Amino acid sequence: MLQAIDRDRFRVIPIGITRDGVYVLEDDDPAKFALNPEQLPEVVDNGTRIMWPESARTRELRVTDAAGERSLGDVDVVLPILHGRFGEDGTVQGFLELLDLPYAGAGVLMSAIGMDKHTTKSVLKAAGVPVVPWVRVTEPEWRRDRAERERRMRALGLPVFVKPARAGSSVGVSKVTDWSQLDAALSEAFAEDRTVLVEQAVVGRELECGVLEGRDGGPPRVSVAGEIEITGRDFYDFEAKYLDAPGIDLVCPASLGDGELAEMQRVAARAFEAVGGEGLARVDFFFTGTEFFVNEVNTMPGFTPISMFPKCWVATGMSYPELISDLIDGALARAA
Repeated sequence: MLQAIDRDRFRVIPIGITRDGVYVLEDDDPAKFALNPEQLPEVVDNGTRIMWPESARTRELRVTDAAGERSLGDVDVVLPILHGRFGEDGTVQGFLELLDLPYAGAGVLMSAIGMDKHTTKSVLKAAGVPVVPWVRVTEPEWRRDRAERERRMRALGLPVFVKPARAGSSVGVSKVTDWSQLDAALSEAFAEDRTVLVEQAVVGRELECGVLEGRDGGPPRVSVAGEIEITGRDFYDFEAKYLDAPGIDLVCPASLGDGELAEMQRVAARAFEAVGGEGLARVDFFFTGTEFFVNEVNTMPGFTPISMFPKCWVATGMSYPELISDLIDGALARAA
């Protein structure tokens, strides 16, 4: 995104967050954050400290470093391109709300709903959006009432997917093809979150589309569909999503009839509005050939050039730089 953003329109102040939660001023160097499978990029403590506005009466950002303290100017909008907990779960969004800083993407409530897979499914189901059957379980429940929980899980049939309720990028996800694998899958998922989902595997095509907030009160805008074709992996995992690992082909646009695409876009827009209808989302589907099941609603989807969200919008007619500009313009319009 650093490489693609329209530099004629925007002056970028790159802010990184270290593992310890320190906000630092980063180099405006796209090459520094290239996705290298051998060494993933990491924000390290470089000694700088970002000083957020002291109140909601100002939008001035300041930084301290070895040379002292200086102003970085006023911030017009924050682009929180963050995945997972403390990134797309509403916490950073709430922080920015307290500072009265405009930001792109979903708000606090939509972010929190979208981050929790159980809550997302519950909201979508209540809105009449078809979802994949699932069982929710916490660690205490599993220890206290294993027999009953396992009975519900087995009723889903095999295979099932075991997922942390609040983790992104397929972290901690396992495919269980034999019930003897269940304990290991649950342990891996519980390492990421206290709450875990066990989902029925749906036989069908894996399809995704991008959704953007409507403009001037208009309906949500939905891209064409993309398809995930699994050729040599168990599922669309972290390595395939971010490191372009083999065994997965992303096809965009997907081969769908006009009526099928229209129905998928209708369901995607309904799902988007059901969880809050702000900013952007990638809506993931299983298509059985007759019905579209929503698998997940991602409120800050992968945004690399190989990610499905930008691929779908490029195929729809919006360039990668235009997509970034659209998000920023939407945030500014909402703030106004």
